[in-house]
Amino acid sequence: MVLYRPDQLVSLRNLRSWALLAFGAGAVNAGALLACQRFVSHVTGTVTRIGVDAGQLLALEYFLILFCFIAGAGAAVLLARRGEAVHTPRYARPLLLVSAILVGVALLGQAGALGPFGGTVESARDFVFLGVLSFAMGMQNAAVAVSTAMAVRTTHMTGPATDIGIALALLASGTRAERSEARRSIVLRVTKLFAFISGGAAMVPLCARFGFAAFVVPAVTCALATMWTYASAPATAADGVSRA
Repeated sequence: MVLYRPDQLVSLRNLRSWALLAFGAGAVNAGALLACQRFVSHVTGTVTRIGVDAGQLLALEYFLILFCFIAGAGAAVLLARRGEAVHTPRYARPLLLVSAILVGVALLGQAGALGPFGGTVESARDFVFLGVLSFAMGMQNAAVAVSTAMAVRTTHMTGPATDIGIALALLASGTRAERSEARRSIVLRVTKLFAFISGGAAMVPLCARFGFAAFVVPAVTCALATMWTYASAPATAADGVSRA
């Protein structure tokens, strides 16, 4: 099921896709925060809230958000495995579904089905909104992770930040091969980190002006990344690290 070797991950072709996907995830996370002051791809925070609110009904609602993320990850793998042939762009399926979900959120939000934009979590539809976004982020994260042998994650930054620290240490003390790998790691992780931040920053003025309709932006970035990296997957073998 793996499409990309480690030396292919930082090709210009793929690096721009990881950046777009991280940008979109940052935008979705920020959009959820601005809509109802909750994150959707920050699983650590969600699990912490379950612990803090243990014994209360609110804990079950946060558990729903966690379950949706896990369910989205599982759904991505199931969709990807439905490929008819080795070179079928299977991973395009879950990622295009992510785009469709985000467009759906934008349309439903603009139609008033998700309530007013802004404020805090106050009703069941707020948790439905968060659950749907969490499902989409779980799906995106899993599709990218499985296709890259678990090397690339695009919806959270704890791992990339840790990897940057490890790579910096290897640059200072590692062997020649380790330093080469560390440089690739830093390029990939720093790109994702800044893209995620940029996505969050972009959503502030977009949400202020367009409300729920701003979720169209991460839908578009996800679709573009899918076309570049997954809709023509057979070509990636020739798109190696020499272009990094």
